[in-house]
Amino acid sequence: MDEIDEQPAPAPAGDPPSAEFLAAGATPPERKAEENAAPPTGSAPKPATPPAPPGKKPAEHESIIETVKTVVYALLIALVIRTFLFQPFNIPSGSMEQTLLVGDYLFVAKFAYGYSRYSFPWGMGPISGRIWQGKGPTRGDVIVFKLPRDNSTDYIKRVIGLPGDRIQVINGQLYINGTAVKRVPVAPYVTTDAYKPCTNEPGSEGVPQIVPRYRETLPNGRSYYTLACNSQLPQNNTQVYVVPSGHYFMMGDNRDNSEDSRFAMEEGGVGYVPAANLVGKAEFIFFSNDGPLWEFWTWPWTVRFSRMFTSID
Repeated sequence: MDEIDEQPAPAPAGDPPSAEFLAAGATPPERKAEENAAPPTGSAPKPATPPAPPGKKPAEHESIIETVKTVVYALLIALVIRTFLFQPFNIPSGSMEQTLLVGDYLFVAKFAYGYSRYSFPWGMGPISGRIWQGKGPTRGDVIVFKLPRDNSTDYIKRVIGLPGDRIQVINGQLYINGTAVKRVPVAPYVTTDAYKPCTNEPGSEGVPQIVPRYRETLPNGRSYYTLACNSQLPQNNTQVYVVPSGHYFMMGDNRDNSEDSRFAMEEGGVGYVPAANLVGKAEFIFFSNDGPLWEFWTWPWTVRFSRMFTSID
């Protein structure tokens, strides 16, 4: 169908002015248009100035908003992962040597034993006690927990005693419920660290230090290395500890140089650790460096590549 053109048709060319125009003395339209036209100036008219482009401020504002949203989303995702899945920690002392060395960086599984208020940053979780604990820790697990005497300092030790267990150490020999834990001497531990593993006293960096080492096997079959230099120390000759309900008995693998449950909380030690203070289970080492981390130019010589991505037994 053809489109209907509703424009008025033009008048025929050459038609004489109407009598009404002549009688009134009016100028015909064509002549009036010519008389009112501006005389030529001899130069072409200047082109019209194009409109100014719209300002960039709205686009820049939207870009800033998108950047802020991206950062906020990333922080929220990191917070969720850190709170409910995995949290990184680093080792500042030798209390768990040789299992964990100073300069090890590891991931702790936050979901291994359920959640408590200490699963959240700064212990601000809205949880009383512990939820979704499951079967809980087993003997031999390496656990990060909040120090009971201040509920804020992070400690890492090995679970030795469960609720109801009787724990004692005599001449360096560990007893659980009256039975001696299997302890076999193995090849000595050799280190060149700048401190003495058994006493944490300053030593000579680079000079080999030989430390007695043992292979300890718990009743459930979990096995690991321990270091012990002096079986006559007070922490290697203890009373019988009876682990209260809802608590755990923790010990470091470096038996002569570990502040753990053998030392009462009232004496500045760790004491029994409540289940609510457990943060998570140490799973694997993702980085290890024998030196200040910020001295990245020394990494080719100080990074312990053989320890990276190894599980923690």
